[in-house]
Amino acid sequence: MKHFLKLEGMTPSVATAILQRSTYFKQNRKSHPKLLDGQTWALLFSKPSTRTRVSFEVAIRELGGNVMFLGMNDLQLGRGEPIADTARVFSRYSHGTVIRTYAQSDLEEFARLAGHPVINALTDAEHPCQILADIFTYEEKRGSIAGKKMAFIGDASCNVPRSIAFAAEIFGFDLVCSAPTTYACDVKSPRVKNVVDPQAAAQGADILYTDVWISMGKESETQLRLRDLQGYQINRKLLDVAKPDAVVMHCLPAYRGKEISEEVFEERADDIFDQAENRLHTQKAIIEWCLQAEPK
Repeated sequence: MKHFLKLEGMTPSVATAILQRSTYFKQNRKSHPKLLDGQTWALLFSKPSTRTRVSFEVAIRELGGNVMFLGMNDLQLGRGEPIADTARVFSRYSHGTVIRTYAQSDLEEFARLAGHPVINALTDAEHPCQILADIFTYEEKRGSIAGKKMAFIGDASCNVPRSIAFAAEIFGFDLVCSAPTTYACDVKSPRVKNVVDPQAAAQGADILYTDVWISMGKESETQLRLRDLQGYQINRKLLDVAKPDAVVMHCLPAYRGKEISEEVFEERADDIFDQAENRLHTQKAIIEWCLQAEPK
């Protein structure tokens, strides 16, 4: 029994194996084994979700399992029951838990006590399922990501660029983040560079990536962030200095006219929605990996 909690520290062999199985699950969506037959998995979400919730619910059902979705207000957690007690209760009822919450420490405490696989569906620290799906998407379209350059434009201090930074170490690509200095990526790695100028970051990039300027939990900073991040937008000017076959990525939801222009979003919508679809296939592979026995 294994957990999937973060990309930090993951070995290339494990990450590569998950992506290989993602290909299998995508190619065999109607005929793959029902790995979760007779199982019930819980989705425990403290934050709103569209793609993560739907893709995990569909993945669990297509793997033959039953799924329960539970928001914070559905549980005694919302009234102060400790996460440790909730985890021990879940371990008596369900066969796995997918958690979307704020603190990485809560996720890790739950996993320590749950007694069944726990998957990180997003915390403030990391968004590992998203980033593995992103790597899968790029390699599906362009081949190996090793040696390539990804430019992340916008708030580089949040969970998505942090997980991309860990993925850069795993897969051997370079990440250049462009943001005001107070929004720089905090991962220290020779593969990660912070620059203020978005044009410099996008120069020669194989991938242009962005995310919302106002992450969940940061709503009180809306006006400050709208002011600070003006100009950190994927638009035609950045696309023109990236490589001609650069892939544009956005983990969605997208706020056109802010972190990405309407023109570029619609022009590259097929790639962006392929990226969203691939959450389903990659998460099936992650579930399968969690079910596999630890090597002795």
